[in-house]
Amino acid sequence: MNIKELHTTEKEVSAVSFFKSDQANATALQILSGGKLNEHITKVPALLICMEGKIIFRNENGIELPLFSGDFIIIEPMVKHWIEAEITTQLVLIK
Repeated sequence: MNIKELHTTEKEVSAVSFFKSDQANATALQILSGGKLNEHITKVPALLICMEGKIIFRNENGIELPLFSGDFIIIEPMVKHWIEAEITTQLVLIK
């Protein structure tokens, strides 16, 4: 199976959980070109991996980091953050 196949609609932001265990969950995210995942927080540390495309990750602490295919970032808990896609992007979020 391919990550892209999990997204069946052309929503600006699509999130599909594809793995759950007692210790972690994995979610496939697709953000269309020009799309934005609005400000939010996570209560636990999270790992965001860019599988394909390009995003800009920003947080309330002034971090502004481009992520390209193969790049990742560890997201701090309780810090407001958001994502903007410069091109259609496939991501995996693990927390």
